[in-house]
Amino acid sequence: MTRIDHAPRVAVVGYGRWGRYCHCALLRSTPGLCLHGVVSGDPGKRQAIVAEQGCRAYTSLDEALRDDAVDVVVLATPNAAHADQAVAALQAGKHVVTEKVMCLDLAECDRMIAAAEQAGRLLTVFQNRRLDGDFLTVQRLIAEGALGDVRWIEVAWQGFGIWGGWRGQASMGGGKIYDLGPHLLDQILILFPEAVTSVYCRTHHDLAERDVESEGFIVIGFESGRTAVVDVSSLAAVQKPRFVVRGTAGTFVKHGLDPQEKAMMAGVIDRAQEPASQYGLLRSRDQARLVPTLPGRWRGWYENLRDALTCGAAPLVTLPQARRLMAVLSAARRSAASGQVVTEDL
Repeated sequence: MTRIDHAPRVAVVGYGRWGRYCHCALLRSTPGLCLHGVVSGDPGKRQAIVAEQGCRAYTSLDEALRDDAVDVVVLATPNAAHADQAVAALQAGKHVVTEKVMCLDLAECDRMIAAAEQAGRLLTVFQNRRLDGDFLTVQRLIAEGALGDVRWIEVAWQGFGIWGGWRGQASMGGGKIYDLGPHLLDQILILFPEAVTSVYCRTHHDLAERDVESEGFIVIGFESGRTAVVDVSSLAAVQKPRFVVRGTAGTFVKHGLDPQEKAMMAGVIDRAQEPASQYGLLRSRDQARLVPTLPGRWRGWYENLRDALTCGAAPLVTLPQARRLMAVLSAARRSAASGQVVTEDL
């Protein structure tokens, strides 16, 4: 891939909540990147883009792709649109960042990867939750040996009530498995880099007003015999811990969510700080102690993108990592449909 010799000029596609408050905000606050434009089909939003972001407002993705000044396209669009939009952008010679979930199945993933390889352009996935403070804390505890040989991890992200908008529509790639599942699966697959040997998924559809799952439960087996559990729910008025990590030397339990999103929505992401009341508990055979949560840094994802495009740094999310996640997610979908454990194409 040829390096870019100037501040990469980025066009964000979509000006909904996440495009506006996350991608535009992080891009504008990352030195060495330029928010060049934003795509929206809504005339009112285009006026807001110019006023709020001080950049161009495109009426369509095609218009942005025709702009030779655009180096990178960020897809903050409904999940079902990612594959076709990414391929079109890559074929137009643009580098591409997709929101998670990267796409809807492994076939779409392979089509996107082939387009990136043919175009000689960077394709990567916005996995900001790799830079959550709680996940960084878990990584450090494992690296330090505080938990011994980790054999079992449970990760959960739950709420009470079904989502509206496109996230509540299965045809648009909605539902918690596609929206929150990729964050949790990505974290699991970073912590356990060995081969996946089995995937089982059970879903419920208990809320008649939407056709997406109300519950999603995924169990992943690994070559070493380790187990990971992913639990997402729209029926959790009382929520489970975010992390339960069990090893031969101890167990770590952590509640609550990283504070960056809440601070980001208020326009003060750099002030995000977790209260001591949400610190995780590390318990061994002989003692128990609270573990202060490391600070997270979502901006680091865009700093890495800048360095990958201008300095040749390895992207934080590589295509083999992205494909591995999509293989597990596709297997989970097959398992939920069949009711059987999936052991092939992992």
